[in-house]
Amino acid sequence: MMENWKRSVIDAGIRMLDEGITVGTWGNVTLRDPETNYVYLSPSGMPYRTLTENDIVVVRLDGSRVEGERKPTIETEMHLAIYRARPACNAVIHTHPIYSTAFSAMGEEIPLLLDEAAQVLGDTVRTADYALPGSMELAENCVKALGEKSMACLLKSHGAVCLGENLEQAFGNSTVLEATAQVYSIIRAMGGTFEPISPENIAAMQDFVKYRYGQR
Repeated sequence: MMENWKRSVIDAGIRMLDEGITVGTWGNVTLRDPETNYVYLSPSGMPYRTLTENDIVVVRLDGSRVEGERKPTIETEMHLAIYRARPACNAVIHTHPIYSTAFSAMGEEIPLLLDEAAQVLGDTVRTADYALPGSMELAENCVKALGEKSMACLLKSHGAVCLGENLEQAFGNSTVLEATAQVYSIIRAMGGTFEPISPENIAAMQDFVKYRYGQR
């Protein structure tokens, strides 16, 4: 069973490269097994395409090691802090998408200006205050920016963090976030403004997606 979780982390790292939301060894991905609360982490500074299951590090929510000899991702504390704060979350991907990162460098938030963003991102995507990569301060700032509802946040001058109940949801949220950031940048480049979606309609769409959308 542990090997399946490890393989999923490796495949997710490769997928981040293939989708163009990170380059080289940047970014990181983790998964939490809700049955054991074990967290599976990508290793620090190793190419995703060359990873094997032996390179994946397994820890408990308190950071104590279960398995693996590699040094885990520098953002281990950030991932663990997210899992502790958001217990319904079982997947976290930290990426470096172009448009989202541009807004992070400006320290700006990305509003829920599209239906799909309103449906899945939960709340305004805020930018966490700057802190050094790998620091406890960054972990705390990230959790604060996420709040109780948002499924994504930006790290100041650094990139994006997306959550999900599972890996597919985390990647879907990442795709919607970057598309929204791109549309927002085009609106601003055209000198325009967007018409906010009302809180009532946002709530209605989120309810629809949660309880009535798809083959449920």
